[in-house]
Order: sequence, then C-alpha cells, then structure tokens
Amino acid sequence: MTNNDIFKKLRVALMLRDDQIVEILELVDFRITKSELGAFFRDEKHPNYMECGDQVLRNFLNALVIHLRGTKENPKNPTDVLAKHKAQIPAEDSTKERAEFKATPKDSEGARGDQKPGAKADFKKKPSFKSKDKKAAPKVQVVEKVKYSNGNKKKS
Repeated sequence: MTNNDIFKKLRVALMLRDDQIVEILELVDFRITKSELGAFFRDEKHPNYMECGDQVLRNFLNALVIHLRGTKENPKNPTDVLAKHKAQIPAEDSTKERAEFKATPKDSEGARGDQKPGAKADFKKKPSFKSKDKKAAPKVQVVEKVKYSNGNKKKS
C-alpha cells in the first residue's frame, strides 16, 4: 500500500475536503496548495499524478492528531470534531421527490428517425432492417455443422 492509498483512505474515512486538508496541514506549518494535493489523489496512470512522499504523509498525520485531539493546553474531543465534519457535508434529502428527467428531441420531428415524437418504443419487437421492396437474401452458412462424438464409438 502506497502513501497515496493511505492518504486517500484517510480523506474518505474522515470525510475531509481538499480545503480542510490544507487547513489541517497548516497546523504544523506545512503549506501545500489544493492543486498539489489533488495530484496525490489522481489515478496512477494520469499524467498529473504525483507520488505522495513520506514527509507529506508524516506532516499530515501529525497535523491530524492536533486537529482531532487538540493541544495539551486546549484539548478537544475527536468525536465532536468528526461530527462537525459530518455536519458540514450537505445532507441528501431522501423524502424529497426527484424531478423526472424528460429528454427533449433536438429537432421537431424527434431524435430518432424511426419513431414519431411522443410515441413509446415497443421493446418486445425486434426492429426490422430489411427493405420491403427487396426479397430477403438467402442465409449463407458460414461454418459447416459438425457432429461431435466426444470419444464415444457408434454401435453399428
């Protein structure tokens, strides 16, 4: 597990945003920008991916201890701090009904040429791509049929 993986997992577990991480790192006088921080959380294949060094992770962990526990002079309760983080995240209202998404066709005749506007598609029938004017071409057998014996000899 790399330092980047540890950093990502801590960010998700503690529900921290990038600006909060920057503030936490400033508690130990370690300054980093949001863009540098975003490079740590990118995919390894991304061109702007940057490997998180030991110094960055060490400073973040030390600052996180101060952020959650506080100092000797001003101690904090970690559960209160985490509850504060959770309160800052906007809650999703599950009782509120979602507005239905209705696609509007780009032209007046409809988005698809084979349907009239407002007509429901019948998904039980397969669309027919054959022209009615031309006769159906005979089906060409590409692979010959093979009968497998699976090692069993036929009785004659």
